[in-house]
Amino acid sequence: MSSNLQQSPYLREQRNFPNDNLNELAGQVDQSYIDIAQKVNARTIGLFGSLFQIITGERWYLEGSSQGQQTLRQVYAFGAIAPGAEVDLPTGITNLVQFTRIYGTCITAVPDYRPLPYIDNITLNVGITLLVGIVGGKQQIRIVNGAGAPAITSGIVVLEWLSLF
Repeated sequence: MSSNLQQSPYLREQRNFPNDNLNELAGQVDQSYIDIAQKVNARTIGLFGSLFQIITGERWYLEGSSQGQQTLRQVYAFGAIAPGAEVDLPTGITNLVQFTRIYGTCITAVPDYRPLPYIDNITLNVGITLLVGIVGGKQQIRIVNGAGAPAITSGIVVLEWLSLF
């Protein structure tokens, strides 16, 4: 038994279109378009926007539901953060069910490139914390640079979430 959840978004590489019957050809062309659209839409969309939310193309089936939920993605850029300081960025998200991914990167004054969050298991005060929550009554991204860490010159945070749309 095979369900839609068990099928891969593989698109067959060849199709024989009839060349002697216009009605059969029309049916095959229609079906090929449907097949292409379904397979393309089943793949993750590689677009990242910083001023607007983008549909990721992912479909999540939670709690045994046969009804999939789509996720949205948005990128948030930020500037310098001194050692021991923090920055709060408003998310602007109003249709949140649950986050599926919270991640990012930053450039330090060393210079080097660090993932967010960043943990140094030897020297804990050089870590960089990445949190999303309510700050001052608004949902915010909070980035905290460790007191012993180098200054951050810039970075990005990417949020992906299940949406109520």
